[in-house]
Amino acid sequence: MQTMANNNTNNIAILVIITSLIFLIAPVSILLYIYIYNQRKKKLIEEKEHLKSAFKQELLKTQIEVQEQTLTNISREIHDNITQVLSFVKLNLGMIDNKDAGIQNKINESRKLVAQTINDLRNLSKSLSFEHIVSFGLVKTIELEVERINNSGLINTSVNVDGDVYPLGQQRELVLFRIFQEGLNNTLKYSGAPHLKITLQYSEVLFNLTLEDDGAGFSPGLLEDNLGAGLKNMKNRAFLVGATANIDSSPGEGCRITVTLNPFEQQLYDDGSPTDRSG
Repeated sequence: MQTMANNNTNNIAILVIITSLIFLIAPVSILLYIYIYNQRKKKLIEEKEHLKSAFKQELLKTQIEVQEQTLTNISREIHDNITQVLSFVKLNLGMIDNKDAGIQNKINESRKLVAQTINDLRNLSKSLSFEHIVSFGLVKTIELEVERINNSGLINTSVNVDGDVYPLGQQRELVLFRIFQEGLNNTLKYSGAPHLKITLQYSEVLFNLTLEDDGAGFSPGLLEDNLGAGLKNMKNRAFLVGATANIDSSPGEGCRITVTLNPFEQQLYDDGSPTDRSG
């Protein structure tokens, strides 16, 4: 009897231990399951966001490649056809020898206007050309564009370069130049500013491109209107090369556009030439 009582006691003790272990292990198992589930869910969300980001990147990349190819075709058309036709017009005007001094003066003036138009179109052709930007680099290309704008008398523009200039990569410099052109275009169309200041800052860890005008400015709500289309385009272009574009403006206070880029981060846009679809 004593042996049976001891066995029962032992069995009860074992049962209590097993039950206790089950109650201890069950919450741990549940917590472990919840943790694994959350980790898998987090990974799935991250993968989904990565796919969305990759899709957006590829879409923007394709859009910009198409835009660049269009600009290249326009540049070639201006250089190869339109300027040649105008050159023939200039030559033909030069062959006219009219004894009437008044008429001859008008002919000479027309030749000068045609020559100026040819020069302006050639400069425009260069600013649209990817090869031109690659050949001269970002700083020189911006300086040439600013010289063209200043010669036009549309706005007084200055360029300041801070730090030691270093290459950012062909695609990055192309995209940054297009952002500059977009910002310049917005300033000319909407700001009514007499002055535009452009600053390129090169440091060891960051590159900044800043366009600052003293024009009419605008309220943040206008970013969603027609004016906002160009500004949104700048943000999209900046995103494509791993940069950020910030627009700061208010009525009567002008506008400041700042593009910030870490030159050592892996760039999203492959560092090659845009696909040439002309062939």
